[in-house]
Amino acid sequence: MARARAEGVRGPQPPQPDGHGRRLTAAFEALEGFPALVESRNRLLRLAREERSSVGEMVAAVESDVSLVIAVLRLANRAPGAKKGKVTSIPKAIEILRPSGVEALASRTAVFDFFERTPGWDAQPERFRLHSVATQRAAERLAREIGYEDRDELLVSALLHDIGQLVLVHAYPGFPGQVHGDARTPEERVHRERRELGVDHALVGGVLARRWGLPNRLAAAIERHHSDEAEGEAAIIRLADMLAHYTHGQPVEPAEMLKVSRSLGLSAESLRAVMYELPYGGGQSRRNVEPCPLSNREVDVLKRLAEGKVYKQIALELSLSTSTVRTHLHNTYTKLGAVDRAQAVLVATERGWI
Repeated sequence: MARARAEGVRGPQPPQPDGHGRRLTAAFEALEGFPALVESRNRLLRLAREERSSVGEMVAAVESDVSLVIAVLRLANRAPGAKKGKVTSIPKAIEILRPSGVEALASRTAVFDFFERTPGWDAQPERFRLHSVATQRAAERLAREIGYEDRDELLVSALLHDIGQLVLVHAYPGFPGQVHGDARTPEERVHRERRELGVDHALVGGVLARRWGLPNRLAAAIERHHSDEAEGEAAIIRLADMLAHYTHGQPVEPAEMLKVSRSLGLSAESLRAVMYELPYGGGQSRRNVEPCPLSNREVDVLKRLAEGKVYKQIALELSLSTSTVRTHLHNTYTKLGAVDRAQAVLVATERGWI
């Protein structure tokens, strides 16, 4: 008992090489079944089956979900006639697979339902996706600002940049809480990972991407997005990741942001403009100009959803039944015209409603 308490205070001990390898290998295998959100899968299926749906709509549907991006890219890079390891964008992947191939893939994709816990995943896919989508949006905004041309590939690598986090969650029960401890900024958390585990989530993510047969350019951008020597796409993702944390009111290191920004040719003035325009910018509430279509209770529920809480937590905090929480959220999506939770949170935040 005393030993267990002592280990709890020190945090997880660095694993032995053999044990470390086994843990990561098992986690890589677990990620083979990483689920798509049920809404994302259903939306993609509907578009693939509609004769009049556009390629642009299908691309948007795939790019909204980490699991779908991975599945589509992996299949496209293995397709007959495709140059293995060369397909780096979803538009190109869909061109290769055609709607019929996308439909077949989506129909057999495992799904995650926020309201029905998926064994082994809990709410991790939801929290992971919210940050990934925010990083993707920030990367797109940065690309416009600096005139970066290969945006299709950038949107994919931005969405997948933290996939290594999911590996470490499966490999180490104490991750992230015990590993990160009181680390506040992204840089501090990465340093803790390297010290406690001997690896960081960026490096593990790059290894996983290569294991999946994804293009080396994507794997390299994922692997290097926390490197001090990051350049090009990796540097954009590093800055976008910081901006995503910043726009959610989480601590970042201003000096590091400026350093990466300047390496991209982005002035401090331009960076300020980007920070101002992104959702949640400055940690201050936006002015509520448009009337909010949501009831007070729907706003309360959506605010907690934005914090990454699961519906049972929300129900407990608001003294509601889980079925009532479910009803409030579905009503919210309808009123906002949102296809999923991440979009609902972003729309409501941009308009100053939460």
